[in-house]
Amino acid sequence: MLKPIPLNGSTPPNPKVNLMKLNGKIALVTGASSGIGAATALKLAAQGVKVGLAARRIDRLQALVNQIKASGGEALAIEMDVVDSTSVQAGVQKLVDAYGTIDILFNNAGLMPISDIESLKTDEWHRMVDVNIKGLLNSTAAVLPYMQKQSYGHIFNTSSIAGRKVFPGLSVYCATKHAVTAFSEGLRLEVGKKHNIRVTCIQPGAVDTELFEHVTDKGYRDQMEGLRDQMAFLKAGDIADTILFALQAPDYVNVAELFVLPTDQPW
Repeated sequence: MLKPIPLNGSTPPNPKVNLMKLNGKIALVTGASSGIGAATALKLAAQGVKVGLAARRIDRLQALVNQIKASGGEALAIEMDVVDSTSVQAGVQKLVDAYGTIDILFNNAGLMPISDIESLKTDEWHRMVDVNIKGLLNSTAAVLPYMQKQSYGHIFNTSSIAGRKVFPGLSVYCATKHAVTAFSEGLRLEVGKKHNIRVTCIQPGAVDTELFEHVTDKGYRDQMEGLRDQMAFLKAGDIADTILFALQAPDYVNVAELFVLPTDQPW
């Protein structure tokens, strides 16, 4: 016999449904020295998460650790180059040695140099592939066994609007972010039901971060900077808030994708 649907459209209470309790969880955030990574680390720490801050700029990481600790949180600076699998494994081991395991992984490290293909800036192409794709694979491979062992975890991958659309000058970047989007969905399909691991692909539009600083092509650099006069960019904290939203969803809910744009972004 079918159960009646509540008039207000809400789901009947389920005593087995649990909201994620973030206090005491352990997170690893790559690309944590600035932008979205730093903002997310701060917001996670404010919720009681013990955060491993991973990036190459150890001075910035230590300053962020000091800021978190001054606010009563816990954090650990981890000098890590996501392109180097040995560095990633060592960083993950440092975090596990300090806190015991890893419950949350935020694959956020990324680069976005812009140029036309015919400019043949192949060094930039390869660096994007190394950081945006291989770096994400390295950190996922290092963390996944801990989540499998405990039959629990949540992995976040930073893709982009460029993981859904293609733009001139961003062909290689778009290719890397399409790869991130595809990998995220494949990972969710493989580890969701089998290991109780949630996977969320974050797809931001224009965000006020350091990404534009990687642009060496002056024409595109000026064009990107000019966008700031055309729309109100998202703040890094806005993306951090979406991560908290997905983390705190009931345990039977996997927010698989979050496509987040400025209200006035026309493309």
